[in-house]
Amino acid sequence: MRGKTLAFAVVLSLLIGASGMYVFMNGLDAEVGEDKHPVLAETVDAKHEELDTVTKFLSAMELISERYIHEVDEKVLLEGAIEGMVKALDDPYSVYMDEETASQFMESLDSHFSGIGAEVNMTNGQVTIVSPMRESPAEKAGLLPKDRIVKIDGESIEGLTLYDAVLRIRGEKGTEVVLTIDRPTSSELIEISVERDEIPIESVRVNTIEHKGKTVGVLEITSFAKDTAERFGKELAALEDQGIDGLIIDVRGNPGGLLNVAEEIGKLVIPPGEPIVQIQNRDGEKVRYISSLSEKKEYPIIGLIDQGSASASEIIAGALKEAGNYDLVGQTTFGKGTVQQALQLGDGSEIKLSLFKWLTSDGNFINGEGVEPTLEVSQPEFFYLPPLNVKEDLEYDMLNEQVRNAQHMLKGLGFETGRTDGYFSKQTEQAVSAFQNTNNLEPTGIIDEKTAATIHEAIVEAIRDQKNDFQLQAAIELIIKQSQ
Repeated sequence: MRGKTLAFAVVLSLLIGASGMYVFMNGLDAEVGEDKHPVLAETVDAKHEELDTVTKFLSAMELISERYIHEVDEKVLLEGAIEGMVKALDDPYSVYMDEETASQFMESLDSHFSGIGAEVNMTNGQVTIVSPMRESPAEKAGLLPKDRIVKIDGESIEGLTLYDAVLRIRGEKGTEVVLTIDRPTSSELIEISVERDEIPIESVRVNTIEHKGKTVGVLEITSFAKDTAERFGKELAALEDQGIDGLIIDVRGNPGGLLNVAEEIGKLVIPPGEPIVQIQNRDGEKVRYISSLSEKKEYPIIGLIDQGSASASEIIAGALKEAGNYDLVGQTTFGKGTVQQALQLGDGSEIKLSLFKWLTSDGNFINGEGVEPTLEVSQPEFFYLPPLNVKEDLEYDMLNEQVRNAQHMLKGLGFETGRTDGYFSKQTEQAVSAFQNTNNLEPTGIIDEKTAATIHEAIVEAIRDQKNDFQLQAAIELIIKQSQ
């Protein structure tokens, strides 16, 4: 057993450092009574706290290895111990990843991967959607920030680690996964079926909008990947060569990414000499990252934010608002103010650990609070609704949440239901018939599976229509006003 314990100690040293390993090696000769575990009290000086910790850890391992009713693989014990230590931090962003999970994590930072396209974390013990990526299967299926996943394909995920849950959600392109969602704004659990697809990391999208004789450039950042700053710089230069009258930087639904990329993008738009972000270590020491832009942009800049804007997105949003004195349009962001780094343990496994806080340009810590817009604008109600889950046809005189959702959808599509409280009235029936007529369906006035699917398709198209994007339209109007 001594050989096994020594081998285990070598692995443990990866976690506690060389000094901890030295203390442990000097404590290996603890007395062992006949058929008893090490007599720790006789060999450990109480003032050596690190020795106490290490010896207690190894004593527990030895007890389980030698005396538990079933034989246990020591590697399994080690994995569980590390997971337990990280879990004890009570930090949704610090996680242990075994070799397979670490490989999957690195793949998600590559140019593409197969899955549903949503950033998740562990919040209060529940796997929670941070943000679905723009135009991803997750977004198209109706997943929203703050949605809590309680089941995957009908099986409870209680007790699973975050990355075990992620591995169940991901899968081959073309396959489906059914997620059971607990949504804060819904009184019922929601089942959402998502078809997995190849998720390309197209981190920068560009567009120009002509409005009232002005040209507005739009740069949408979908994630902060390795090449995002370079692509942002090239697209910005191209827009400026065209002669734009204003710029909209859209980080809605962007779950974040690499800190240094946010800093590099900040240097392209934040006025010279202004802090983009401040990084603070555990001792309270701060490092400020300053914009090196040669001169302030001559045109107005507006940031677009929402509840799915997290982490690096919030760095940019905070810098635009505080250092650039630019307007932010939309809704308060997610609120993630810590910085993680993947630290290797030597065998392919990693701990993604929170190492720093980040503060806004003015020194604000937004963790759990988010960055507030200067102009709050919500999208139409139907933007936030899940697809209709028609287990039974919806028809006259019914009263439930599915009817309520259908009423809001039909109203958003231009069909007047008369009420939106979930009661299927005669006017709602007429609105359903009108929708069915318009879409070449039999005008029964009843929402069956086919009608529900057609409503969903129409809603997706309506969400993609820029005229229904109230936040974008408000940002454009601000640009026009400020560029006069």
